[in-house]
Amino acid sequence: MRYEELGELPCSITRPLVVFGDRWTLLILKYCFAGVRRFNAFQAALGISRSRLGDRLERLIEHGILVKRPADDGAYEEYRLTEKGHALYPILLAIRDWGDTYMAPDGPPVEYRHRDCTGEAHVHLTCDACGTELTARDITPEPGPGLTRTSHTA
Repeated sequence: MRYEELGELPCSITRPLVVFGDRWTLLILKYCFAGVRRFNAFQAALGISRSRLGDRLERLIEHGILVKRPADDGAYEEYRLTEKGHALYPILLAIRDWGDTYMAPDGPPVEYRHRDCTGEAHVHLTCDACGTELTARDITPEPGPGLTRTSHTA
């Protein structure tokens, strides 16, 4: 299967990968949440080529994750997260939790603290009916309304 065809699969894990399935896009999003908004600031932070950065930013705009608008002072344009973009934050924190557990032998390089109480933020998977915390061993995938009889997922 070709990469372009992945977006047509009836799978809510596969489809988003077409949007942000490379490291640059996820790193751009990480910097967006850290307050970076200008093209040159993204380029300086990431060391990415202008064309690749422009491509990734345009893809995020196309999918409604970022919006490009004049800065408050009008001196330049900036990239801002939309509501759809802000909804990606738990994904980045889940990646961070995994990285802290399995790839940070000296401990977390950054701690993400709750501004009001200084507790640390973590992502937890819970059942929406009973509130039980879940792992992959507790979940059974079942066909949903978006899956047609002729489709299949892995």
